[in-house]
Amino acid sequence: MSTSLLYHGFGIRGYRYVRTEYEDGSVIFHIEQPWESCRCAACGSDDLISRGQVERLFRSVPIGKKAVWIRLPIPRVECKSCGVVRQVNVRFADSGKRYTHAFARYVLDLSRHMTIQAVAQHLGCHWDTVKEIQRKHLQRQYAKPPLKHLRYVAIDEISIGKRSRFLTVVLDLESGRVVFVGKGKGADALLPFWRRLKASHARIRAVAIDMSQAYIQAVEAHLPLAEIVFDHFHIVKLLNDKLSKLRRELYREATDKLHQDVLKGTRWLLLKHSQNLDEQRDEKQRLQKALELNESLAVAYYLKEDLQQLWEQPHATAARNFATSWYMRAMGSGIRLIQQFARTLAGHLYGILNWFRHPISTGPLEGTNNKIKTMKRQAYGFRDEEFLQLKIYGIHETKYELVG
Repeated sequence: MSTSLLYHGFGIRGYRYVRTEYEDGSVIFHIEQPWESCRCAACGSDDLISRGQVERLFRSVPIGKKAVWIRLPIPRVECKSCGVVRQVNVRFADSGKRYTHAFARYVLDLSRHMTIQAVAQHLGCHWDTVKEIQRKHLQRQYAKPPLKHLRYVAIDEISIGKRSRFLTVVLDLESGRVVFVGKGKGADALLPFWRRLKASHARIRAVAIDMSQAYIQAVEAHLPLAEIVFDHFHIVKLLNDKLSKLRRELYREATDKLHQDVLKGTRWLLLKHSQNLDEQRDEKQRLQKALELNESLAVAYYLKEDLQQLWEQPHATAARNFATSWYMRAMGSGIRLIQQFARTLAGHLYGILNWFRHPISTGPLEGTNNKIKTMKRQAYGFRDEEFLQLKIYGIHETKYELVG
């Protein structure tokens, strides 16, 4: 094996190849550092006195299925310039680590397609080593995302396990990158983000959130010049929840079994868009029968279908007129649950109309949350929340797929 192959194959440059050993199924390359290339680790001087050497083993990129180790006697020197006695720096490995830079890069490449445990089993190393390499890379690349150029962001929380554990996530809607992960949910979880954002002098134009009062107050307090855009998905979901609750009330109040049988199993039919009903499964006929027997349910259902047109209006003025008309019909329906929603809609209309100036939503953030859940399932959960946060910061460059 030549010194040139040592460099091109394993990324080790400036050392001389000595010999190769084969031990317990592993390949061990012996190398040495020429004395003329030694420098003081403190001041960089080459005016040194030899004080012996310390032999160390470093894990490197495997050859096939065989583990590869680099055995290097590290010179220990006394510097005449600064008087320090210490080992010289190892160029191909970080201080205190038992693996080379090339091995770390190989682990990161495998980690794009495999779990930590799978990478560790494939390489025959401890999973803590793989996790340590990932953590260091994530801290270097993603620990403090730049905020200066932020213009549009989305804010939402995600459940990360039992006992009501939550993380609050802020997403840059232009780059798709997670720029903040806070522990817990609500306004307090965002306090570190507001501090960093103020220091960055970013000019946020609009923020997409749900209709949480805590988020509304936090954005108004810290971003008074930014416009709030209420997410279309959360608004429709709130109305769907009211519709489901109305169906349950009607089912409980039904006096005959025939009436109950008609309502039973219609929840998802009510929540589906009318264009998505499957005719082959008689979904339209089943829904129509339920609506014919329940006038209040029919009124609520058609109001729900009409509300979709709000976001199809050509401009904000037309949307305001449509919302006013819809509000009047909802209040005149006499259905308590729909009236509650109508009042909520009217109180948050300003954030809905802002969508016509800033057509953003939390949809991309919902997609990111799904990737986070997939990542958690593949890892069978994370006990180290700090490591989980680092993984989330880098999730925009990660793909999760089932490997057969």
